[in-house]
Amino acid sequence: MPGPTPLDDYLFDLRGYLLLDGALSHEEVASLNAAYERFPELERGGWYGNAQRRDYTPETGLELHNVLDCGDPAFEVLIDHPSWIDHVRHYAGEEGTYVEGVTIDENVATRRTEGGHHPVHSGGHDASVRTQYRHHNGQFRCGQVNVLILLTDIGPGDGATMVIPGSHKSNLPHPLAGDYAEGDRMDELPGAIELHGAAGDALLFVDSIMHGGSSRVNDGERRVVILRYGPPWARTRYGYQWSTELLERLTPERRRILQPIAPIHQGDPRIPTDLNQPRQRG
Repeated sequence: MPGPTPLDDYLFDLRGYLLLDGALSHEEVASLNAAYERFPELERGGWYGNAQRRDYTPETGLELHNVLDCGDPAFEVLIDHPSWIDHVRHYAGEEGTYVEGVTIDENVATRRTEGGHHPVHSGGHDASVRTQYRHHNGQFRCGQVNVLILLTDIGPGDGATMVIPGSHKSNLPHPLAGDYAEGDRMDELPGAIELHGAAGDALLFVDSIMHGGSSRVNDGERRVVILRYGPPWARTRYGYQWSTELLERLTPERRRILQPIAPIHQGDPRIPTDLNQPRQRG
């Protein structure tokens, strides 16, 4: 798959997001939907393998965190999928530096039904270094880029993801954003738009863009997998640790993404190898 084009770079910088049409094949979509059907009934806080149901708010529906480690190999194709891995490396991978690379900080499978939504959050006005948008000296230096993968068609009334284009650069908070903890809806938020797509499409966006989910009013389910990528130094992992079973099953490249070597141990390639090693103290 082609990496980001100059037009991708322009639109990503301008809007804070890209739509990747047909990112997954029909077979991959079918495999992932079948994996959803294998999810057990879980109470909030319950475990499925090394994944945990941890809905952010009661309105968001099922949110299975650490889904890559639930024990179902169907999700592993997403780790370094060719439809977006070069994009996230370009935007959030410290490209051209000695700490180059990406890791996955958070990974969530979501299922939302009629009445569900997700409150608006983020925005350039309060972005931490971990989530900020930055372009400097011809290079993207984003702290976190999210890939949201559609497993069902999402159109009007389906609870589409909403964003405020350009808000990743905003210096001011939105005066009508409401209260996230109270579950305030963003359906009528001025400046916000819905992003529709077909099953297999992916939405790539910088985390500091204001985003959330519109209210689902239609029957059926909205199924989305979210992967949050960032540079190797920006690992929080939200308290989860990758299981030995998962790491042993992965390809070396996928293991490197999930468990990147800490940059402080890699050394600077511009310095001779023998000088990269720490001095042994006697």
